[in-house]
Amino acid sequence: MQQFLIIALAHFLALLSPGPDFFLVARSSINSGWRVASGACLGIALANGAFIAMAFTGLSVLQEGSLVFTGLQLAGAGYLLYIGTLFLRRAGQTSLGNVAGQQAVQGWWRGLGMGLLSGILNPKNALFYASLASMVTSTSPGWKAAYALWMFSIVLLWDLLVAVAIGNQRVLRRFARSLPWLERASGVMLVLLAAALLLRLARG
Repeated sequence: MQQFLIIALAHFLALLSPGPDFFLVARSSINSGWRVASGACLGIALANGAFIAMAFTGLSVLQEGSLVFTGLQLAGAGYLLYIGTLFLRRAGQTSLGNVAGQQAVQGWWRGLGMGLLSGILNPKNALFYASLASMVTSTSPGWKAAYALWMFSIVLLWDLLVAVAIGNQRVLRRFARSLPWLERASGVMLVLLAAALLLRLARG
């Protein structure tokens, strides 16, 4: 039980640190509401679940310095640049109206795909779960499955909470004038993250 509490706390504290996934969920929720943004939340959770499964089964692709991991980092940097410039280009064009009908369905599936890409192409996710897996190498398969289910559920629930909080229409209307600046700030942050990742790869 003590090991579970340590791992659960470390995992939750990592979720509190805003990263690409957070900005994607926030942008989706601001733009289309939390129901559409829930697609991105599920995509991010599924990507995390894939990394958890790979880490807990000991796949070497998650080792830093491997060819696959380096390729993942490059793809992740490219995706961060894409999302960041997308946020910057569309800043100020956000509609606070509710998305309805077929548009909402298409938005949900698009969000699912973007969330999946955001989570898979984030090398920090791979390293984080690989480090957690090193703490449970001697743990039984049943406990590993419990850890994996817990972490997947927490990622999904946390992102949904973020989406609901940020996507509240009443709250958004109160600071609608600030939305373009929030979107620009998110875009700049993502571009800076991409630049930092590329710089690290260049030095390595």
